[in-house]
Amino acid sequence: MWPVPRDLPDKFDMVLVDVTDQSATKLKGFLEKREKPVTIIAIIGYENPSVLNVILEIGAHAVLMKPVRAAGVLSSMLMARRYQSEQERFSKDMAKLREKLDNVQKVNDAKFILMRHRGIAEREAYDIIRKQAMTKRTTTTEIAQSIINAESILSNLGDS
Repeated sequence: MWPVPRDLPDKFDMVLVDVTDQSATKLKGFLEKREKPVTIIAIIGYENPSVLNVILEIGAHAVLMKPVRAAGVLSSMLMARRYQSEQERFSKDMAKLREKLDNVQKVNDAKFILMRHRGIAEREAYDIIRKQAMTKRTTTTEIAQSIINAESILSNLGDS
């Protein structure tokens, strides 16, 4: 489509874009508006640092050289789709790991609060959190967050 449209219709899941050193701003704006991930194949006429930088900036998953010939297009599309799918899966996995790490940190913070206030060992503090979670039929993370919130409120009352 030319000129570059304001946004890409949702029915498109792969885009082949003509990349030049002057097209970076328009292409980035166009591609960043997407809510759904799209596979991007850059078509370039020459290689120089500014064109390569544009390819990286737009997040291209594959590159085709001009003049585009039938040979290589299908394999580039296949590899780009696979790369984009793996990239999406890695991003989801990374988000899950970050959430898990945050949850572990919350539980550790709550254990420290209980250890400090009650003078108990780490294992006992964790057992308290776990028993509360089982009693209330919730996660240890939610109980830990409640302990952290309560400690924050109580420490703020002491400052008044």
